[in-house]
Amino acid sequence: MNIDNETVWIAVGFLGQGLFSARFIVQWLKSEREKKSVFPVSFWYFSIVGGITLLGYALYRQDPVFVFGQAVGLLIYFRNLYFVIYQKNRPGKNNL
Repeated sequence: MNIDNETVWIAVGFLGQGLFSARFIVQWLKSEREKKSVFPVSFWYFSIVGGITLLGYALYRQDPVFVFGQAVGLLIYFRNLYFVIYQKNRPGKNNL
Protein backbone atom coordinates (compact mmCIF):
# COMPACT_ATOMS: atom_id res chain seq x y z
CA MET A 1 0.00 0.00 0.00
CA ASN A 2 1.45 3.32 -1.09
CA ILE A 3 0.02 6.44 0.57
CA ASP A 4 0.93 9.75 -1.05
CA ASN A 5 1.98 12.91 0.79
CA GLU A 6 -1.33 14.68 0.14
CA THR A 7 -3.33 11.86 1.75
CA VAL A 8 -1.12 11.97 4.85
CA TRP A 9 -1.65 15.73 5.23
CA ILE A 10 -5.39 15.40 4.79
CA ALA A 11 -5.36 12.78 7.56
CA VAL A 12 -3.33 15.19 9.73
CA GLY A 13 -5.91 17.92 9.06
CA PHE A 14 -8.80 15.65 10.04
CA LEU A 15 -6.93 14.47 13.14
CA GLY A 16 -6.34 18.08 14.20
CA GLN A 17 -9.97 18.98 13.60
CA GLY A 18 -11.08 15.93 15.59
CA LEU A 19 -8.86 16.84 18.54
CA PHE A 20 -9.95 20.46 18.38
CA SER A 21 -13.63 19.46 18.28
CA ALA A 22 -13.19 17.01 21.16
CA ARG A 23 -12.61 19.96 23.48
CA PHE A 24 -16.26 20.89 23.19
CA ILE A 25 -17.38 17.36 24.09
CA VAL A 26 -15.09 17.41 27.15
CA GLN A 27 -16.42 20.83 28.19
CA TRP A 28 -20.03 19.79 27.65
CA LEU A 29 -19.69 16.57 29.70
CA LYS A 30 -17.95 18.40 32.57
CA SER A 31 -20.57 21.15 32.56
CA GLU A 32 -23.38 18.57 32.63
CA ARG A 33 -21.80 16.89 35.66
CA GLU A 34 -21.35 20.19 37.51
CA LYS A 35 -24.69 21.65 36.40
CA LYS A 36 -22.96 24.87 35.34
CA SER A 37 -20.70 26.03 32.53
CA VAL A 38 -17.09 25.09 33.29
CA PHE A 39 -13.89 24.69 31.30
CA PRO A 40 -11.82 21.77 32.59
CA VAL A 41 -8.04 21.78 32.17
CA SER A 42 -8.41 19.08 29.51
CA PHE A 43 -10.35 21.60 27.38
CA TRP A 44 -7.20 23.70 27.09
CA TYR A 45 -4.98 20.68 26.38
CA PHE A 46 -7.30 19.57 23.56
CA SER A 47 -7.30 23.17 22.27
CA ILE A 48 -3.50 23.27 22.22
CA VAL A 49 -2.90 19.83 20.69
CA GLY A 50 -5.64 20.32 18.11
CA GLY A 51 -4.42 23.87 17.40
CA ILE A 52 -0.82 22.75 16.89
CA THR A 53 -1.92 19.97 14.56
CA LEU A 54 -4.14 22.34 12.59
CA LEU A 55 -1.36 24.94 12.47
CA GLY A 56 0.92 22.33 10.92
CA TYR A 57 -1.75 21.53 8.36
CA ALA A 58 -2.30 25.24 7.64
CA LEU A 59 1.43 25.75 7.14
CA TYR A 60 1.52 22.83 4.72
CA ARG A 61 -1.40 24.36 2.82
CA GLN A 62 0.34 27.76 2.92
CA ASP A 63 -2.93 29.41 3.91
CA PRO A 64 -2.08 32.72 5.64
CA VAL A 65 -5.60 33.21 7.03
CA PHE A 66 -5.68 29.72 8.55
CA VAL A 67 -2.09 30.08 9.86
CA PHE A 68 -2.85 33.43 11.49
CA GLY A 69 -6.06 32.17 13.11
CA GLN A 70 -4.43 29.06 14.57
CA ALA A 71 -1.30 30.90 15.75
CA VAL A 72 -3.28 33.58 17.58
CA GLY A 73 -5.59 30.95 19.04
CA LEU A 74 -2.61 28.98 20.37
CA LEU A 75 -1.31 32.03 22.20
CA ILE A 76 -4.68 32.39 23.92
CA TYR A 77 -4.93 28.67 24.78
CA PHE A 78 -1.44 28.63 26.31
CA ARG A 79 -2.24 31.79 28.27
CA ASN A 80 -5.49 30.35 29.60
CA LEU A 81 -3.81 27.08 30.55
CA TYR A 82 -1.13 29.04 32.40
CA PHE A 83 -3.80 30.93 34.36
CA VAL A 84 -5.71 27.74 35.18
CA ILE A 85 -2.55 26.07 36.50
CA TYR A 86 -1.31 29.23 38.25
CA GLN A 87 -4.63 29.90 39.97
CA LYS A 88 -4.99 26.26 41.00
CA ASN A 89 -1.59 26.26 42.73
CA ARG A 90 -1.81 29.77 44.16
CA PRO A 91 -1.91 29.78 47.97
CA GLY A 92 -5.00 31.34 49.52
CA LYS A 93 -6.91 31.29 46.23
CA ASN A 94 -10.39 29.80 46.18
CA ASN A 95 -9.69 26.94 43.78
CA LEU A 96 -12.87 25.79 42.10
